[in-house]
Amino acid sequence: MAEVNSVVRAAGGVVWRRSGGAPEIVLVHRPRYNDWSLPKGKLDPGEHELTAAVREVLEETSVEAVPQVRLPSIRYLTGEPGVEKLVDFWSMRAAAWVPRPADDEIEEARWVPVTDAQSALSYAHDRGVVRAFLGLPPVTAVVALVRHAKAGRRREWTGPDAERPLEPVGERDARALSGLLALLRPDRVVSATPLRCRQTVEPLGLPVEVDATFDELQEPEPAAAALAELAGRGGTTVVCSQGKLMPPLLTALTKRTDVNFHTRKGAGWVLCFSDGRIVGRDRLTPVTLQ
Repeated sequence: MAEVNSVVRAAGGVVWRRSGGAPEIVLVHRPRYNDWSLPKGKLDPGEHELTAAVREVLEETSVEAVPQVRLPSIRYLTGEPGVEKLVDFWSMRAAAWVPRPADDEIEEARWVPVTDAQSALSYAHDRGVVRAFLGLPPVTAVVALVRHAKAGRRREWTGPDAERPLEPVGERDARALSGLLALLRPDRVVSATPLRCRQTVEPLGLPVEVDATFDELQEPEPAAAALAELAGRGGTTVVCSQGKLMPPLLTALTKRTDVNFHTRKGAGWVLCFSDGRIVGRDRLTPVTLQ
């Protein structure tokens, strides 16, 4: 086996839409390689992989895509000595699309029935990603559960703890986190009562519903039931909670006792649901915290 000296990071998506009730996904033809592949591309310096995935899909296909479930990553040698490429993938809902003009990089972006994609794709690693996509049930709701960003030390704050605001580094991390959350195109935002929780999601620019069910001293089972109820409304919801509640809440919600749900301040989880059942679970950590 060839020795790997460096890894190139890339990201992309299995982008789907429905046409007459049947799902289609978009493939791209690259004239340089004369191949058909999933849309993907390299991360820019300092770029988050989820941001890169959405950007590359738009650049290669002209599809405005909304990420949902993280799919298996793939690794393969690039052909350059000692260089391997690692590509992260998400399933993505097509929100808007216009025909893409051909250029030297992408000759055509073509929608194909998902059942025909396996025979159309040129590479086995892409076909494996599509197989994983085919194994998913339809996503009916997405909930992003996040922990508030840094708000200074509790013992150094002289006012009521619920009024302790974000510190400057927390404001930075909240902006970075909201930039990722915006890629999910949320319909509603819910926050625990402390000011630092509300400030963490305010950069999204949406009305913030305050719900004490997600405060840190609440019981995890009612909080899990409230989050499941939000998922039952469909669409995409962002919920900002606190560090002591989130691990037991996620354990109660997922029934998984083997997962470490500890979450850093200013980070969170993306939970994808299909008719009330969780079908995707992924950490969401801004580059500022990585």
